[in-house]
Amino acid sequence: MAQRSRVNRMEIASPNASGIDVGSASHFVSVPPDRDDEPVREFKSFTEAWSIWRIGWFRAALTRWL
Repeated sequence: MAQRSRVNRMEIASPNASGIDVGSASHFVSVPPDRDDEPVREFKSFTEAWSIWRIGWFRAALTRWL
């Protein structure tokens, strides 16, 4: 008997939310896929790089800090 695949769809609770995966050498940051041509980016874990993506990229993608 063939198994059926089941897709569970979740409701979008915060459409302006972003995601951050913090690492020791770099951070991976995501914004909603409809906001940028490259919705997931890697940033090095240094203060300069942090300021660049936090200020510029998040604001350009119109995300909110939660």
